[in-house]
Amino acid sequence: MTQLLYYEDAYWREFEATITAVDTTDGVRVTLDRTAFYPGGGGQPNDQGWLEVAGTRYGVSAAKKQGDQIWHTLGIEKNADAVQVGAMVVATLDWERRYQLMRTHTAMHILCGVVWRDYSASVTGGNMEPGQSRMDFEFASLTRELIGEIEAKCNAEIATARAIRTQILPREEAFQIPDLIRTKINLLPAGITEIRTVEIVGLDLQADGGTHVSNTREVGKMKIVDYKSKGAINKRIYIELE
Repeated sequence: MTQLLYYEDAYWREFEATITAVDTTDGVRVTLDRTAFYPGGGGQPNDQGWLEVAGTRYGVSAAKKQGDQIWHTLGIEKNADAVQVGAMVVATLDWERRYQLMRTHTAMHILCGVVWRDYSASVTGGNMEPGQSRMDFEFASLTRELIGEIEAKCNAEIATARAIRTQILPREEAFQIPDLIRTKINLLPAGITEIRTVEIVGLDLQADGGTHVSNTREVGKMKIVDYKSKGAINKRIYIELE
């Protein structure tokens, strides 16, 4: 099992690890005994970065979770002699990209928290890239005036500098929390026995597996740049961070 450093501390930028498996079926992929590379999920893209093995640095273009392992795709076409099971590596995240994703993901939770608290609208979808994202909500209608109101409320929550906490709970205990699942459909498979929660203290608490900043002030200014109707009661909101 890969030790998931990104769950323990989202601010890991560099770490040492040992290669535990190598796959050369299609390019070169490796698993490590521990990793801070987020493998993607919940709308958040996977991390990128570099692995240094025996003095040679290889780009990590993708990370993907399979079972209890995280596979890291390296930017080499065939196995290098040094990339072997048992080799020690120094891993470095593309921190600028990761931190942008952390800020963006937290911004989405702020938006979700405001919309749920003040308008009781469920989330029906979402996706993100560094510094920008879109979220779909169960709104019957959206107006420019309402969009401006939502944006102002989100930026007020950012300025409040709310702390952000993560916790892993047994499934039964987690599901006793009211409104833990904010999506219209519960996307958590029945086989998951532990649920990770992300709390923006005083605003939002929901199940989530991604990486976040530790305080809302790190998000910076959020701007709603567009909104569209995607159905009778499905409206899409686009945000960017400055």
